Amino acid sequence: MTSQQPGHYLRLRARHPAYFAAVETLGEAVHKSGPLDAKTLHLVQLSAAAAIRSEGAVHSHVRRALSAGATVEDIRHALIATTSTIGFPNVLAALSWSDDVLEKADAGVA
Repeated sequence: MTSQQPGHYLRLRARHPAYFAAVETLGEAVHKSGPLDAKTLHLVQLSAAAAIRSEGAVHSHVRRALSAGATVEDIRHALIATTSTIGFPNVLAALSWSDDVLEKADAGVA
């Protein structure tokens, strides 16, 4: 997955390795703490990223959801399902951000 991570993320990770190790350990603990599979967890996290309008996190969780077996339809449905909670304009923004990743995936670009 490293090849898909943005340069900014990689630079910060190199500058603050202990911090990033702790965040990754937290993520692993969260994934192991309940019955949801990886695909479902990334779809939930994708929806949360959309709710806080975090373009980078939307990109990240689209990539992670795809890696965990989510389909394009799963990703778009997870985002559309948030409409009554986060609002139509926020969903459209998140769909646009997800398309940034999905279009690269369709083109075979990492």
